[in-house]
Amino acid sequence: MAPFRTLACFLMVTATMTERIFNLVVPLAHKATAMRTRDTSGCSREWSGAVSPLIGYGLRQGDVDSTTGRSTPPTLTMPGIRISTTATRTTTRATRAAPAPSADQSERHHADFSFEELVQAYLDCRKTKRNKPSAIEFEQNLERNLCQLNDEMQDGTYRPGRSICFVITRPKPREVWAADFRDRIVHHLLYNRIAPRFYAAFIADSCACIPGRGTLYAAKRLEAKVRSITQNWQRPAHYLKLDLANFFVSIDKNILRDLIAARVSEPWWMALAETILFHDPRQNYEYRGKPALLERVPAHKRLTSQPAHLGLPIGNLSSQFFANICLDTLDQFVKHQIGARHYVRYVDDFVLLHESPQWLNEALARIDAFLPARLHAKLNPTKTILQPIERGIDFVGQVIKPWHRETRKRTVKAAVQRVRTINAADLFETANSYFGLLRQADHSHHDRALLANALRKRGHCIKRDLTKTYRRAA
Repeated sequence: MAPFRTLACFLMVTATMTERIFNLVVPLAHKATAMRTRDTSGCSREWSGAVSPLIGYGLRQGDVDSTTGRSTPPTLTMPGIRISTTATRTTTRATRAAPAPSADQSERHHADFSFEELVQAYLDCRKTKRNKPSAIEFEQNLERNLCQLNDEMQDGTYRPGRSICFVITRPKPREVWAADFRDRIVHHLLYNRIAPRFYAAFIADSCACIPGRGTLYAAKRLEAKVRSITQNWQRPAHYLKLDLANFFVSIDKNILRDLIAARVSEPWWMALAETILFHDPRQNYEYRGKPALLERVPAHKRLTSQPAHLGLPIGNLSSQFFANICLDTLDQFVKHQIGARHYVRYVDDFVLLHESPQWLNEALARIDAFLPARLHAKLNPTKTILQPIERGIDFVGQVIKPWHRETRKRTVKAAVQRVRTINAADLFETANSYFGLLRQADHSHHDRALLANALRKRGHCIKRDLTKTYRRAA
């Protein structure tokens, strides 16, 4: 029963399991024998004692704590947690030693993580996925599923499951892959362990999928660099904007594996990274949507059209993280080999600034030669732009112009059109999301006024400073 107590106490400390009901019981203390208690979920491993001082929170009055041999005081409860006092059946089973791995495989198959890390990965994963069907199904037997996943990770039998494939149409048709909820937990487990060592090496101009470095960070950083190179718009300068062609579906997994191995020296974690990296979701997936939608995605942009060694599924945390590892090679080349002082990248879009357009053309030629040779990637020639800065730089949905940043015009137009036509049930959340998006630009009053007028025509009240709307009174 130790896994149940450890899991329950860990979730109490985090104060997030406000809706779960735990049926807990601690077996009576017994003499040391070759037998030990085993919970009905099948967990049989010894867990860390890091939270052993809190185990008493799961006991009923009069129960005996097997770790101390003492009778427990009245049950302690914590705010937001309901604990059932109904006894749960337990079973006993003789333990059997697992066969020892061979010497050359012992390190690779020795799991180097704690149960608490797995629980934390689950908590991170469910933050934005709790209402998804796979998440609901997983939580129906939360303790059993976590223990089973832990056992598979510990004995090396874990294999990724079925993925869901669907197509989004905004802003353009794109193929998206969603891993099963339990696989997303494993992605977070790997990410939580190895991401910090990579982030420490990333340059500050690398944005996207990094904590604190979203679209607003990228827009503000580019604006600061523009003001720096133009001395607050007093001197002329030029910008070179580049985009990688079909980036996610053209990533070479073999190159990426070598880049990961350069910073992940632990055999077990490297093996887990390879399991996630080389998993081919096309071998076991379910397509959800109309077949006609899939046909709208160009063949060269589909993961299903690529060879097995190319492409990462868009939609997984692991893919976003691995993409940053891959493009860090480009960042280091641009900053240290080319010597670009003013450079910002957001995923596969990046901008270089310089006073001389000739210098930018030379940089373009060097980048164009570097990408296929080192990363087997290439630039999209239709999205290569070299212009004076004063014409405005369209980047991450905002346009940096002299003295201000504004939201892209087509984004504003799409926002107004959507609040005019969206159904009433979704209008409140959608409108406030657009208000939040428009507020990121420092020159947005006119755009927010357009959105507010569209909402007023539908009978909604708007806050005086044009920053939010309120639910329409019934």
